[in-house]
Amino acid sequence: MKKAGVIGGLGPASTADYYMGIVRGYRRRTRGAGYPELIIYSVDMDALVSDIDDDRWDAVAVKIAYAAEKLASAGADFAAIASNTPHLAFGKICARSPLPLVGIVRETCEHVRRAGYRRVLTIGTLATMRNGLYKKPLEELGAAPLTPSDSEQEEIYSLFFPNLENGVVIPGDRLKMLGLVNKIIAEQNADSVILGCTELPLMIKDGDLGAPVVNAAQIHIDSIVDRMFI
Repeated sequence: MKKAGVIGGLGPASTADYYMGIVRGYRRRTRGAGYPELIIYSVDMDALVSDIDDDRWDAVAVKIAYAAEKLASAGADFAAIASNTPHLAFGKICARSPLPLVGIVRETCEHVRRAGYRRVLTIGTLATMRNGLYKKPLEELGAAPLTPSDSEQEEIYSLFFPNLENGVVIPGDRLKMLGLVNKIIAEQNADSVILGCTELPLMIKDGDLGAPVVNAAQIHIDSIVDRMFI
């Protein structure tokens, strides 16, 4: 059985979801026999957000790779970053990391491929949307990557950051979010929506939108559990 390491803190609420999701997934696989050995290294979210906002991707890679080093020292066999946005520096991080990393983008796009989605809208942080985190991987699958307009991106981000980072869902903001995303789905004829921020599943659930939800965080969690059994 391989020991998973999770680089968390980006933010705290989604890190807690990863922990509980991995535990649930493991126990489903073992039919309730035991609990997984799991190591979490929580980074300083403010420091990472500052680097991301200023496009200091080398600095992001250094900080995330340092966390991977700590996980390796603690006995982890592999690691995963419990956040979408740092994956914009995934290649740089992998080059520095002493551990193999399970990437959220690759696993999510594989899910999109299996589901046969063709017009895929991605919502998430400003950095994730503006830098097209999922754009090239989706194009390589032959899918059309859809992005909200600049003003829509600003509004989407304002409706969940920073409250969701700490697990706070404001009902009025949730209703505004659903209305805005459904409007974009209709205008761009999207057939699916990637929740490209690991906190968004706290606000948007299956059946809330006019297109299927692709929960990147849950897909990533499932992939981490699978890796533990390889």
